[in-house]
Amino acid sequence: MSITCAVVGLGRIGSTLENDTLREKPCTHTGAIMANPDCRLIGGADIDEEACRRYREDWGDRVVRDSVATDAGDLRVFGSTAALLARQQPDILVAATPPDTHLEIVKAAFDAGVPVVICEKPLARTLSDARRIARLHRSGRIKVLVNHERRYSEDYRAVRRAVLSEKFGPLIALRGTLYFGRTAAHRDVLLHDGTHLVDSINYLTGSTCRLRRHFGSMHERRSSTYLFGRAGKIPVVIDVGAERDHLVFEVELSFVKGRVRVGNGVLQYEVSGESPFYENYRSLLPDETPRIGRTGYFSNMLEDAVRCVREADHPPVSGAPDGLEVMKFIRSLRLLF
Repeated sequence: MSITCAVVGLGRIGSTLENDTLREKPCTHTGAIMANPDCRLIGGADIDEEACRRYREDWGDRVVRDSVATDAGDLRVFGSTAALLARQQPDILVAATPPDTHLEIVKAAFDAGVPVVICEKPLARTLSDARRIARLHRSGRIKVLVNHERRYSEDYRAVRRAVLSEKFGPLIALRGTLYFGRTAAHRDVLLHDGTHLVDSINYLTGSTCRLRRHFGSMHERRSSTYLFGRAGKIPVVIDVGAERDHLVFEVELSFVKGRVRVGNGVLQYEVSGESPFYENYRSLLPDETPRIGRTGYFSNMLEDAVRCVREADHPPVSGAPDGLEVMKFIRSLRLLF
């Protein structure tokens, strides 16, 4: 039996990024639903009528807005979450909307008996809202996944296996780098794309990163601010920067016998060996790096959501409690700046 799905928020991550010719497909929530043979898209919602119109054009379905379709196969698009849930009861509801709307959407889904919600990152705008969403998740009546997509990406999964197996010996330190936008304030970069970085650190270390100190200001729009913390016993440094005319999202893991770099367009393994440059020293040399090809980040996430629907005892790979820990880290910055 098909898993029924609906999407709230028909903009970039909900739908339109699927038109990006360079991105791995699927790269949106709707794209992932349409590509999954176990899923059926039954509805969408957006307060923007232009977004609804574009959704019709992009996906080529017959759409009836805020009314009952005459054909059971029609995709129904509504002007609000409430209108959608009054007419439809999907197995999976996607909240591809700004973070300040997430609690309202999750609560509406909870009240309507929707079993699984996929929330875009960050989990919420405020720590209070994030805690409330996590409480709903822990109630057992609804499962909330957070689209921290690196947990579902095959390259990050390979690195996690390398950490667990101690392929290069014990992990002893970690560095994260995030440059996104020439003029964006560091705090805004960290709240949005930095949520992915912090969650990646938690995932790769199998721990929870806690902030200890900083150098620089999160209000700056120049150069870099450095955050220092620990994920369990692992020292962590995070470089959040502006002014660069390029994107960098990267995690560097330092092991006793090697180093791994993973990030946007980057996967590199290096192993310690006899140095070709200096006598009686060892250097990092290229090691065989897994060939990943498709990372499957969106497809794997939806497969996890489907499993959450079908298996009552299956915990999501990226759940609301994970998203809450990221929010705790980011909101702890208020205590320092």
